[in-house]
Amino acid sequence: MQQTALITGASKRIGKSMAIHLAAKGWNVAVHFNNSEKPADDLIAELSYKYPGQQFNAFRANLADIDEVIALIPAVVGVYGPFQLLINNASVFDPGYLIKTSPELFELQININLKAPFFLMRDFASHCKRGNIINFVDTRITNNKSNFAAYSLSKKGLWEATKMAALEFAPAIRVNAIAPGVTLAPEDRDENYLLNLAQLIPMKRPGGIEPIIKSFDYILENQHLTGQLLFADGGENLGQNT
Repeated sequence: MQQTALITGASKRIGKSMAIHLAAKGWNVAVHFNNSEKPADDLIAELSYKYPGQQFNAFRANLADIDEVIALIPAVVGVYGPFQLLINNASVFDPGYLIKTSPELFELQININLKAPFFLMRDFASHCKRGNIINFVDTRITNNKSNFAAYSLSKKGLWEATKMAALEFAPAIRVNAIAPGVTLAPEDRDENYLLNLAQLIPMKRPGGIEPIIKSFDYILENQHLTGQLLFADGGENLGQNT
């Protein structure tokens, strides 16, 4: 039986790379997007052409809108039936020191980065009953820097929710997390920006997608792993070697 994965934010960047990786391994992929309709359609066309025996569909949902969040899992189940893998990848990453954080900024970060994954985990457990959940957190959860205060708090919360869900949903559902670090340059920056950031981490170079994909495969293949966090960050979580 073919397995199916729902990837939030699957039309670009890390989400797109995971969709391509899973498709190559024989999975059906439910591609979630919000504003990126054309990239989502292009990805589905590409995957459908390469893997005609598999099923690829796009699902739009604004993860800042709880009604649309709650409708997402039932929509995917309506097409594929109960599916096997939920990847909470989509997030927003906006700067703001605590003292300058507006209620609107706080709510956006919490709603998309924590509230949406929380309810998607809930609904995956209710509708699909068994399988895997992989949440994307951030190496920032290991420190208390406040230049992305609301974002960092949302990712700290998601890691705590990961452990709670792993305990509650076991043994039928395994729940784990991946924490990327210096991976891809922001869309408005070039590679030099990333290379400069990487000089501050132990490995002194950006990781790219490969460490994330390898961490992802390890989680899927290790059937006794739950409630764990894999840092794909070149040692950034350890701090700076001064």
